[in-house]
Amino acid sequence: MPLTLDQLNTAPADEAARMLAGLHEHSPWIAEQALARRPFRSLAHLKHCMVQVLADAGRDAQVALIRAHPELAGKAMVDNTLTAESTNEQGKAGLTSCTPDELAHISELNAAYMARFGFPFILAVRGARGTGLSKREILTTFERRLLSHPQFELQECLRNIHRIVEIRLNDKFGYQPALGNDVWDWHEALSVHSDPGYAENGQLTVTYLTDAHRACAAQLCAQMRDCGFDEVAIDAVGNVVGRYHAAQAGARALLTGSHYDTVRNGGKYDGRLGIFVPMACVRELHRAGRRLPFAIEVVGFSEEEGQRYKATFLGSGALTGQFNQAWLEQQDTDGITMRAAMQHAGLNVADIPALRRNPQAYLGFVEVHIEQGPVLNELDLPLGIVTSINGSVRCIVEITGTACHAGTTPMDRRSDAAAAAAEVVLAAEQRALQDGDSVATVGQLLVPGGSINVVPGRCQFSLDMRAPTDPQRDCLVRDILAHLDTVCERRRARCTVEETLRASAAPSAPAWQARWEAAVDALGVPLHRMPSGAGHDAMKLHQVMPQAMLFVRGQNSGISHNPLESTTSDDMQLAIDAFTHLLHQLADQGTQA
Repeated sequence: MPLTLDQLNTAPADEAARMLAGLHEHSPWIAEQALARRPFRSLAHLKHCMVQVLADAGRDAQVALIRAHPELAGKAMVDNTLTAESTNEQGKAGLTSCTPDELAHISELNAAYMARFGFPFILAVRGARGTGLSKREILTTFERRLLSHPQFELQECLRNIHRIVEIRLNDKFGYQPALGNDVWDWHEALSVHSDPGYAENGQLTVTYLTDAHRACAAQLCAQMRDCGFDEVAIDAVGNVVGRYHAAQAGARALLTGSHYDTVRNGGKYDGRLGIFVPMACVRELHRAGRRLPFAIEVVGFSEEEGQRYKATFLGSGALTGQFNQAWLEQQDTDGITMRAAMQHAGLNVADIPALRRNPQAYLGFVEVHIEQGPVLNELDLPLGIVTSINGSVRCIVEITGTACHAGTTPMDRRSDAAAAAAEVVLAAEQRALQDGDSVATVGQLLVPGGSINVVPGRCQFSLDMRAPTDPQRDCLVRDILAHLDTVCERRRARCTVEETLRASAAPSAPAWQARWEAAVDALGVPLHRMPSGAGHDAMKLHQVMPQAMLFVRGQNSGISHNPLESTTSDDMQLAIDAFTHLLHQLADQGTQA
């Protein structure tokens, strides 16, 4: 019989320890210490208590735990001395049926890994879905992580141990993240559509109004209908809009959603998670035959990434009346105008102005999004509460010095443009660190016409500066640009600065942030409040209605805009549960929220 929380919470300590046996390889002390934190509010709470015990144990205990794990497809597997749990996991991944060549390759990797790090390679081989990674996925991950920094790899092993324990706990409690599994599968199904040139290489790229983009829209429409939405349509800019009616006609609506386009060679979850999570919630309402005091409008925004045309946030901008008609004449790299692409897709540009939403008809906007960063992953927390979407300023800077002979010009006689830029790059980094949550990035750095034996006379670079509030951002920008002037004056150089973007911060509406906090707390998950360094569709909706976001932990150190972008079905389930709780809060408050 599956274990229950009531049984675990009320059992004597020795009996409760037996209930949790086998979670950590040859390390029962972790479960024993976690039990001191009873009662557990939820399975998610129990999982986090395990994480906290290990975090508090110190490096020596952590390394000892890692070393207690067997090597993948190693001697313990060959000798049949694995624990029952490890045998089950390695078997599900096919590691108990490797060919001699595969075993030889894994043996080489194990030896190289142990020599580099001093502990065995740990991977949750049952994967993000819990059903098992393929041998190819395991080997690719092994080869990639062999190149990691030792400190990072230590933490990555611990994170994988937490995932192993999570799955083992699910087994003990007979728990399946059923809705999370469905949403995980929906992401996989949608990712089969990719633009030419990328699809052939197994890469995901979906840019505005390509055939792959339109196929995604059609698939989302079909899924929304299957979920029980009352109205489903593709609007005049390609947004996929599904509406689930309220209990009474004329009620206001909750607006939610995110984008379904991607960057080139991107990940499966950026944007799309924020479409599928509310879709799953609507499906459950429909299955239960339940209507809420408000309607739910889910929008799959057609464009957020600005990949095919320079028209970022086109989908959400159309809903706030900010579609720029000049965009229609922009051309992509093939010379196809946006107007022509829209006509080819059967969209009527004359209908675009009518897409503007009346804010009075909506309660607000909420968005679920994968974090796209390492914070939640490093903290081993599944969910994060967004406090603000950072405001940003972007500039292109050019420093002009004097190009001269690298061998004959003494160091104290130079006006080196690249050296000046290097000072500014490091100063920008240090200045942003002073705030804690500001960021400054030089993503482009160029010495035009540079030669190996010439002191650089020109240097061009980008500056991207972001902070959670506009005053904090403006102070950051002012200080960095002032330092730029100081450096150029001292080095006898000139500089020009072209501001290319200025976007205001979008702080979460306090009442809506509080609703997300209540939802996460109800799951027994610790609250973590954090700003969003990336821009989101919520920034646009923020201009006309209250908004707040929920972040979901990413795997692989939270990497995003990358094929390694990932999250687990367990974390997706928690996001769905949190969204459902938010809906219930709104229903209890009526339509005056």
